[in-house]
Amino acid sequence: MEPYYKYSDFLKEKHGEKTYKLPLNLPLTCPNRDGQLGDKGCYFCGEEAAGFESEPEESIRQQLLELKEYIGPRFNANKFIAYFQNFTNTYLPLPRLKMYIREALTVEDIVEVSLSTRPDCVDYEYLKAIKSLVNTVNSEVALSLELGLQSVNYHSLQRANRGHTLAHFIDAVLTARTCNFELGAHLILNLPGDDMEDVKENARILSALRVDNVKLHALYLREGTEFARQYQRGELEMISLEEYIERVITFLEYLDPRIAVQRLLGRAPREGSVFVNWGMDNRKIHNMIIAEMKERGSKQGDKFNYLQGHCLDKFK
Repeated sequence: MEPYYKYSDFLKEKHGEKTYKLPLNLPLTCPNRDGQLGDKGCYFCGEEAAGFESEPEESIRQQLLELKEYIGPRFNANKFIAYFQNFTNTYLPLPRLKMYIREALTVEDIVEVSLSTRPDCVDYEYLKAIKSLVNTVNSEVALSLELGLQSVNYHSLQRANRGHTLAHFIDAVLTARTCNFELGAHLILNLPGDDMEDVKENARILSALRVDNVKLHALYLREGTEFARQYQRGELEMISLEEYIERVITFLEYLDPRIAVQRLLGRAPREGSVFVNWGMDNRKIHNMIIAEMKERGSKQGDKFNYLQGHCLDKFK
């Protein structure tokens, strides 16, 4: 048994059986690339913005069918999430996103639609329209929103050229709640500028806002990004693997045990990158984190004793 609340368990409890995400790509960009907020993008983002106005090579339905055919038998899964993952999905004109979602809902065994987006691109009327569409087509399909927070430290967000603040994230969570969206957050635990106190505050903020799940990332550096250039010039230093493991364990200890954890770090392409997961396989690092937690007897929520007045318990 893992010492943290696994997202796969969360999905099984929610949908009644093993459920898998099917990642989809749409033709879009984000306001931090097209000139609305800036044209350089986040300093860690290596995705190509060119060609975002063209249609996908395959329709949403075809993408889902092909992924289902591959993942279903391989993982013995019968229920799936249509996961719109790339760039800023809620930055699309509403009619276009509704068209893509409607197409996804024509595929059998889709039990949830998940949208990935920036915290500063969440609008009540927009989400309300998406909710209304899904309820009209199939009211049993769940809706979730994944927000790219990355850090609660606004200085680190500025250094990474994110273009949004913690306030945007808090507002997005509160707005999405009014439309009954499930909420997830993405964090980079080794974002330049962050330290262990930021790691703890990440957990505290997400716990206080009662998000449903969190996805952890280890920063990797793609060639051509600003952070990669800073790293190659010696202006940016990456923390050690040992420090990253310590940060993950600390984060989990402070995190509300009811918040599901999608992953402890991600995979990243080695080709075209100047730094990826300390040169190790992500699964090996995952296993190192779990082994260290078990050796310590540590588990998620061990230090979740700071909300609703519990921080004053020591004075009683």
